[in-house]
Amino acid sequence: MPREDAEQLLSELDQGWVLNDAEHLQHDFAFGNFVIALDFANRVGAIAEEENHHPDLHVAWGRCTVEIWTHKISGLTESDFVFAAKVDRARQAFEAEIA
Repeated sequence: MPREDAEQLLSELDQGWVLNDAEHLQHDFAFGNFVIALDFANRVGAIAEEENHHPDLHVAWGRCTVEIWTHKISGLTESDFVFAAKVDRARQAFEAEIA
């Protein structure tokens, strides 16, 4: 996908998503502790299994980084942005639950 197309689709996602140095979608989500970050990662993992589209998840104290790209082509497709939007919706629901 050309970078300008990726940037257009990126503008439709919630704030915080970026194109990283590898040209993958990435979002660093911040949370109050490790357990909450891990719970969120597990929710993203459930979406990944349902969609058969698996991001890289990096969990550390108080944060979960989600990195998305299509492994088969080693680049971005529209489905990566759809997946990112599903992660955005999951975060909104998750934050409402933990509030």
